[in-house]
Amino acid sequence: MLKKTAPTAASASLPATRETDQQRFERILSLAEFKPLKAVLDQLGGDATLMQGAIITTNSYPLFLGKLGFRVIVVNQIHEQDCYARLGPKGGIRAVLPLHDTATYSTMVTLVNYDGSVTTTAKAVDYYDHQLADFKTRLMSKSGNAG
Repeated sequence: MLKKTAPTAASASLPATRETDQQRFERILSLAEFKPLKAVLDQLGGDATLMQGAIITTNSYPLFLGKLGFRVIVVNQIHEQDCYARLGPKGGIRAVLPLHDTATYSTMVTLVNYDGSVTTTAKAVDYYDHQLADFKTRLMSKSGNAG
């Protein structure tokens, strides 16, 4: 029969494993509320350390993208279905990222282009401004779980 032993005072006082900045960034970004932002960041590629620095030092989505080397092109409207026909180097679109907003019954589309630009709408810029602000708050809070 196995006997359960109580933790010793020495083992109880061991410090918990400290989360690295990279792990913290990825953990917070993987939360369900940041799924749209994560989809964009995944398509941008690049170094998470650079992204983290850009998030911390900016207060808007266009400035954040600029720090990552992307130009932001804001258009009035993007027809999602038309964009899929232009996917690929010939059409110039690397990724089509639709965001379906159930509250307004609308779709905001972001395009990541091969020429180093991101095409989107003003509504999407506002949405991602809020996503970045919330993400930055969470990232900068002591526990990373504030919200």
